[in-house]
Amino acid sequence: MTALPTRALGDLTTSAIGFGAMVLSPGVYGEIDDDRALTALRSALDEGATLIDTSDGYGEDGHNERLIGEAVRGRRDEVVIATKFGFRLPEGVEGHSFPVKYSFEELAVNAEPQHIRGYAQTSLRTLGTDYIDLYYPHFPDPKVPIEETVGAVAELITEGLVRHLGLSNVTADELRRAHAVHPVAAVQAQWSMWAPIDPELHAAARELGVGIVAWSPLGSGFLTGTVRNVGEDDFRRFIPGFQAGNLQANHDRFAPLREIAAEQGVTPGGLALAWLLHQDEHVVPIPGSRTPAHIAENLAAARTELSAETLDRIARVLAEVAPQGGTRLLG
Repeated sequence: MTALPTRALGDLTTSAIGFGAMVLSPGVYGEIDDDRALTALRSALDEGATLIDTSDGYGEDGHNERLIGEAVRGRRDEVVIATKFGFRLPEGVEGHSFPVKYSFEELAVNAEPQHIRGYAQTSLRTLGTDYIDLYYPHFPDPKVPIEETVGAVAELITEGLVRHLGLSNVTADELRRAHAVHPVAAVQAQWSMWAPIDPELHAAARELGVGIVAWSPLGSGFLTGTVRNVGEDDFRRFIPGFQAGNLQANHDRFAPLREIAAEQGVTPGGLALAWLLHQDEHVVPIPGSRTPAHIAENLAAARTELSAETLDRIARVLAEVAPQGGTRLLG
């Protein structure tokens, strides 16, 4: 394994850039077979990504977690496995409506305390491991106080089944309330050049010493500069910024960032990740990719230094660019 710079998420240490495994299940960016997915995962591990992020809701019947379990077999102690719960609901568990800004407008979630042990036990079996390093409710449940959800995870931490508590897609208030029940190691939030983090959430995380795991740090691939259309089997068709004329308009609007990347001798995606790392010393982006070459490019951004002048130029561009169609998927 190649060593990458590390960062702290609360008391948990991980590589400065992790790997978001959602892209390795069918129905996300189109079809993919397990052999190709496992090659990508093993490439991420070999290139130094020690944080692998998944969810029990990625793919059918725990598909994504099962892939990760196979990929880390024999090297479990090298890897921080983060997984989420409460989105893919077992039969008989009632779904509670959580609003999103995808075109389908809502998701069904359930983070009731009585179900959380069962979620965890299923993930442990699927992952083939005795413990989960970082465990998140995938979304806050509108019908369940966050304190109750966190209390159930805290019991699993006491028993050693989970090592660290995470939160995903929460508000600043929810983070503060959860942290008062049990220390939160990391909060997962959408954050990229085209979807800024909520400033109140960012401030609360800094105040409490909570790390930030940035999901969609490449804007669901948009910031690589290579996405010119999306297919019918690609989930991005539900994101307004990728629809109809919006995608082409956004490609044109973000052209100045691609020019800066070329001047710096990095890829547009590499610039986006390096920029994000410069925003906070406790942010860990989790880009996902299906190809070893792109994975290596993404992780190389952990070693990319950007000057104050370059960061200022990027800030000026971002202040003038508003993505057409909307890119924030929550809130």
